Amino acid sequence: MSGRQGGKAKPLKAPKKEKKELDEEDLAFKERQKKEQAELKALAAKAGAKGPMGGTGIKKSKK
Repeated sequence: MSGRQGGKAKPLKAPKKEKKELDEEDLAFKERQKKEQAELKALAAKAGAKGPMGGTGIKKSKK
């Protein structure tokens, strides 16, 4: 053999990210985002109940 190793190569480990301090603005921003996501989810559930056709479905012709 010419020095090559067989098998699967191990992936390189990514360096750990440093935890940064969150100030009041960041916390308020994240809280606002959570509220907006909750509102959008509620609206999607409300609109999803009827479906895209308004609850009528696909009409079939009777020939």
